[in-house]
Amino acid sequence: MHALTRAGAVALTAALVSSCQSEEKPARSTAALPVMERVALGARDCWFKSKDPAFAAYRLAPELNSFSGRPRILLVKSAAPTALPSLVVQAEGNPAKLEAFGPLMQDTLSARITADVNHWARGGAGCRA
Repeated sequence: MHALTRAGAVALTAALVSSCQSEEKPARSTAALPVMERVALGARDCWFKSKDPAFAAYRLAPELNSFSGRPRILLVKSAAPTALPSLVVQAEGNPAKLEAFGPLMQDTLSARITADVNHWARGGAGCRA
């Protein structure tokens, strides 16, 4: 599994920090589990239920019940669901610190993934245009 590059991690963190100044209503809870529940629902609805072609080769595997305190979602290849994940998005703490890593974060989808995850994490509803 590939780790998120330092620049990518900084971009994700900067996007999360700047999201505090957004016009969207703040989320009810900023703890890791509620944040990741919102992210999982957004990913399910906007990437998979909508049949977005960018995510057609993948399957969503939420792992929200975590004894480690890091609820997460995984994107795995549909053809190889037991292989290493192509994307891991996880959160920890209160307020939640999000982290995204894996091969898809080195791909052209990384900016979109970052924007979508930040949108849902801060309480944004629905799919971004």
